[in-house]
Amino acid sequence: MSNTRPISSFIEKHYLHFNAAALVDAAKAYKVHKASGKKMLVSLAGAMSTAELGKSLAEMIRQGKVDIISCTGANLEEDVMNLVAHDHYERVPHYRDLGPEDERALADRGMNRVTDTCIPEEEAFRRLEEQAVKLWKDGQDNGKRRFPHELFYEMINSGVLKEYYQIDPKDSWMVAAAERNLPIVCPGWEDSTMGNIFAAHCIMGDCEPRIMKSGIEYMIFLADWYTENAGTEGIGFFQIGGGIAGDFPICVVPMLEQDLQRKTPFWSYFCQISDSTTSYGSYSGAVPNEKITWGKLDVDTPKFVIESDATIVAPLIFAYILDM
Repeated sequence: MSNTRPISSFIEKHYLHFNAAALVDAAKAYKVHKASGKKMLVSLAGAMSTAELGKSLAEMIRQGKVDIISCTGANLEEDVMNLVAHDHYERVPHYRDLGPEDERALADRGMNRVTDTCIPEEEAFRRLEEQAVKLWKDGQDNGKRRFPHELFYEMINSGVLKEYYQIDPKDSWMVAAAERNLPIVCPGWEDSTMGNIFAAHCIMGDCEPRIMKSGIEYMIFLADWYTENAGTEGIGFFQIGGGIAGDFPICVVPMLEQDLQRKTPFWSYFCQISDSTTSYGSYSGAVPNEKITWGKLDVDTPKFVIESDATIVAPLIFAYILDM
């Protein structure tokens, strides 16, 4: 009889110690968490969309293993950029050998480098800008205000980008999220490429900042969502990388409990995949127990840290959760 779980079986056989064992423990606890009926937040830092995490994350979304996402503006837009401009991307496997002149040559060609991958400015940034400007002007004319993720959902669901698709849309996590109208929070969107473009159009007078909803409004939305979905046992927190994508949403629990004086359950599962070291006050590298002192996790919250490369670890965990 053939093995119908080749990846999961391989992991169970070989991933027995150290970070490998932590990967298995975290994946098993994630499955238990979801099987018990509780919901899960996944946060995306770094450039996970350019790393094409959508190949595994999209299926997690489709199968209901993810209930809400917190991500940087870069991850929000770069999944859609990969969707419409993938054939124009260039890989630079020898990126460690590049000198300043080599980098200047890439810049002059409109190739924006993210580690070993160059994003093409014209085919990626400008293609999305064309559609975004139409929605911004619509908001300006009709008073419609949008969250950043809603802007992308409208672009995807309207079909205006379909003629440009260069990958199978089933490998786009934003397409999967748009199909489900998955809740997303995107703190600090203004530091993304599309956020910069929006600011430029505001400076030019094409639109006004008020037509895009703010980070504070995202926090208010998240507070309502957590309250409505946490039940008595709380939501799970699966953090890929560090930074604002993780720091922002995890604060909603102490805000509800301490600042609003609402009885609120702690986050009920926590896992972080990170290569950040614990030093010099680093929050991204802080051990989970530190979060107990801030009212985010409790003593008995299942806690996992996998000190490794998320581009390697996250797809394996997702495959295990999906029984692949």
